[in-house]
Amino acid sequence: MTDVVEAANGREAVELFKVHEPDLVLTDWNMPEMTGLEVVQELRKLGSQIPIIMITTEAQQRQVIAAIQAGCTDYLTKPFEADFLREKLDKYNTV
Repeated sequence: MTDVVEAANGREAVELFKVHEPDLVLTDWNMPEMTGLEVVQELRKLGSQIPIIMITTEAQQRQVIAAIQAGCTDYLTKPFEADFLREKLDKYNTV
């Protein structure tokens, strides 16, 4: 069984990350309190090298580049099919 921890906002995501040390992070770009981009930056500042997948409607090239430069491992634009998410998870041997 795979444990899933869900955060209500970006700030909570960072705090939960410190406690649970997950194998993978899925984050949305647009969240309350901290954006997904800020979450990625904070997790990388903590020294984490785990895969982080940004899931978002923000698909402009500059946003994709910003996410990758911040430390995102992968990017998935909404809307998407469940098979696309499965491919991303399988790519990182998760689930």
